[in-house]
Amino acid sequence: MISHATWRKMWMTALGWAASLVVAFPVFWMVLTSFKTETEAISRVPHLLFAPTLGNYRAIGAQARYLRFAWNSVVVAMGSTLLALLFAVPSAYSMAFHPTRRTRGTLLWMLSTKMMPPVGALVPVYLIFRDTGLLDTRTGLVVVDALANLPIVVWMLYTFFKDVPREVLEAGRMDGASALREIVDLLMPLSLPGIASTSLLAVILAWNEAFWSLTLTAAKAAPLTAFIASFSSPEGLFYAKLSAASTMAIAPILILGWASQKQLVRGLTFGAVK
Repeated sequence: MISHATWRKMWMTALGWAASLVVAFPVFWMVLTSFKTETEAISRVPHLLFAPTLGNYRAIGAQARYLRFAWNSVVVAMGSTLLALLFAVPSAYSMAFHPTRRTRGTLLWMLSTKMMPPVGALVPVYLIFRDTGLLDTRTGLVVVDALANLPIVVWMLYTFFKDVPREVLEAGRMDGASALREIVDLLMPLSLPGIASTSLLAVILAWNEAFWSLTLTAAKAAPLTAFIASFSSPEGLFYAKLSAASTMAIAPILILGWASQKQLVRGLTFGAVK
């Protein structure tokens, strides 16, 4: 006879698989559509059996410079992550080990800024970028993405740093280590899983960011999100080509996420089990 615990485990497993299938189905359908013709893609009757074609990918290769867009995405994602970490690490260190009565309020205020729609800051940001010559530049996107992701990065690092024993840093301080040496030589090595998972999340968020990419770039610094948008027209969407462009855009980040899933899970659960 199957025990209650076994039934519960089976139900939770089935529920997990069902949720995974619901989440993964749009991606699966997008990849499937990328190998269809435009006629099959827009058909009201879903075509599950069809003759796959690489015509959409060939058309994309002929019309757009995919590698240029991909390189812009790599530079912006990596650059914004490094810039965010540069500010977030000392900020999280200060709030985790030298808190004041305003620390909690500051953290809540930082997180609340993520609730504001980006369009609310569009006009001032656009004017600042126009006047400083940052429009359609990778530098501008690096800065705006770093600032957009900074609250989440600080929050995550603060959580990870709080799990590091204070005695370790105090011992280093007694040995004459400065605050910088504490961070570099003691805190960061001990928090490496958390820093790695935070960096991966920041890279994914910057890679997928579309609003600022579409409003602050035109041709030179456009990343893959702009590459996807280029396959729409006033007359309508080219669904098959759009699916192929989207597949090519998300493929690198999906591969990165799959390859680093163990590190990501380890970092996100860092300190959860005492």
